Amino acid sequence: MKAPSIPILSSSDRKAVERVFTRRARRLEGAERTVIPILAAVRREGDRALVRYARKWDSFTGTNAARLRVSREQINDATKKVSPEFRRAVRAASQNIRRFCRLQMPQQWHKSIAPGVRAGQLVRPLESVGCYIPAGRYPLPSTLLMTAIPAQVAGVSRIAVCTPRPAAEILAVAAALGIDEIYTVGGAPAVAALAYGTKTIAPVQKIVGPGNAYVAAAKRIVSRDTAIDFVAGPTEVLIIADKGNPAWIAADMLAQAEHDIDAAAIVLTTSASLAEQVARSATEQLAELPVGSPAALSLRENGAIVVVRNRDEAIELANRFAPEHLCVPVDFPLDRIQNAGSVFVGPYSPEAAGDYASGPNHVLPTGGMARLRGGLSVIDFVKIVSVQQLQRSGLQRLAPAIVSLARGEGLEAHARSVEIRLKKN
Repeated sequence: MKAPSIPILSSSDRKAVERVFTRRARRLEGAERTVIPILAAVRREGDRALVRYARKWDSFTGTNAARLRVSREQINDATKKVSPEFRRAVRAASQNIRRFCRLQMPQQWHKSIAPGVRAGQLVRPLESVGCYIPAGRYPLPSTLLMTAIPAQVAGVSRIAVCTPRPAAEILAVAAALGIDEIYTVGGAPAVAALAYGTKTIAPVQKIVGPGNAYVAAAKRIVSRDTAIDFVAGPTEVLIIADKGNPAWIAADMLAQAEHDIDAAAIVLTTSASLAEQVARSATEQLAELPVGSPAALSLRENGAIVVVRNRDEAIELANRFAPEHLCVPVDFPLDRIQNAGSVFVGPYSPEAAGDYASGPNHVLPTGGMARLRGGLSVIDFVKIVSVQQLQRSGLQRLAPAIVSLARGEGLEAHARSVEIRLKKN
């Protein structure tokens, strides 16, 4: 069967380009209708509901909720099952991720900001977090690295992991990180357990990690009760290329497209010739992917190569799209990037490097959420607590402003709480 081609569009065809940009928007309402009774059941029945759903969806064969927790022996045995190359890869990736997180870590400070007025901030870790690690079509041990290491660097004392059908690679990563609270629970039931708690799984303060539509819908619902990182949709990459190796660009599109049939891989280029070459190369490379890969359907339904008039137009479109992953040339003006989850600069910075080992996090905002925030980071696992200390002289200098603003708001007691301190005995 002939491989599907990638649509090549002109930026002048605004309706077609707009369809590409809006196609990725996924409605969660249907998924929410499905997960609402599941969340309610776990909240109401606790472990009994967890066991029922785990047996139904996650190949769990036990009847006792205590068996949902992966034993230390299983975790240690997993290390022996994975290859030495995999263990070395985990060490190398962990090292870079940890270094990057340490650089991100906000600092405590306490300074004089005006005569008689000192202010500062304390940095305190969250006490507990839940990491959701997908293990469906592709188990994602790299996501455990990306969610747990920032929490560890932040100082979080309890890290609970939920993953359906935990692969040996996921458990081996857990062993390498010293994590032993792992549950064989997936989907909406896992999110509910982490949010509301059961007898077996204590609730956490924050839930992080990607998942399918049902996980995303469940996270959105429980966010009323428990903090979450963000609601992630299908993965996406936007590549800006004036020139370059068409086979490399096509390979980057395929790397994203193989995640899911809903994944979006888009190229913006000023060269019609390059657009044709990338499309041909992608078609050739598709034939070399494993049977059953979703990449072909993903590119046909959600991929596109858009020929733009100039780089300015490419920048405008990229900022409007606010992609999860943005790949740009070496000479690209980074100061003009306003909206992106993570940026990859130059031909030797493939998105796959960020997925695994370069250091920055691969849990990133999708569906335009990069307009509002960047990817998961150590900052997601800490609280910034402000501190202020005023001397009498400092309060006296600020008193006219404080009192005037307080009375302007009609809060007389606020004003008097300052004046009473400055009255002469």
